[in-house]
Amino acid sequence: MTGHSGRTAPSATATATATEQSRRELRLPATRDRFADIATSARREQQDYLGFLAELVITEWDGRDRRRAEQRVRAAGFPFRKRLDDFSFEANPAVDATLVGRLTGWDWVKAGSPLCLYGGSGTGKSHLLIGLGTRAAEAGYRVRYAEAGRLVADLAEASEASDDDRLAGVISHYGDVDLLLIDDLSRLHLDRRRAELLLAVLTEREQRCAVASAADAPFSSLRKTFTDPRLCAAIVDRLTFGGHGIDTGDRAYRR
Repeated sequence: MTGHSGRTAPSATATATATEQSRRELRLPATRDRFADIATSARREQQDYLGFLAELVITEWDGRDRRRAEQRVRAAGFPFRKRLDDFSFEANPAVDATLVGRLTGWDWVKAGSPLCLYGGSGTGKSHLLIGLGTRAAEAGYRVRYAEAGRLVADLAEASEASDDDRLAGVISHYGDVDLLLIDDLSRLHLDRRRAELLLAVLTEREQRCAVASAADAPFSSLRKTFTDPRLCAAIVDRLTFGGHGIDTGDRAYRR
């Protein structure tokens, strides 16, 4: 077939090959995967060129949005996958489902307010903590999960190395995200220095970035976790003041 310019138009195979190569070079994986289906649908529905192009752009945008959400979930460092949709409020009626639903509006994250989850072992605290963190990451927030013992160990290791830059880097690592999740807080037993390091992370985030934490008992009982009453009061204040609380009760969720 010859065009008006006298040049031979490329064959359908050549066009498909060139299009495939261009999509790879431009890094358009969603368009690459869906191109044939979209083209077939456009031909069947007699879409014009603008409509076909719009469908391609929307497909690539949606795919890119999903990939970014997946990257944020991976970057959060969750020890395992848990979703809010899988939490059984019927099995544990102690949990306020309405409150959990309101929390997914993310006003508390935007305001940098704390969230506390407390209750007996096996009542779903970690499930809710990770489920909320996963949903927040998918909604566009930068999230980081930390088991309390690991967080303090990272801080102590940097402090003992007598390297101010390294310690500042660790504090920043836990301080520069929109939502920090601290799990198993009540299992700690901290001396003065380690309590000061934990307080430094919380102070870095205070009224600016949100913290959600989980403990096996009400936060008023954390005196056993910290040897210094003044530091205990300061830490509990930063974990609770002006925030929300979820009591998961004492009945084991998994049973």
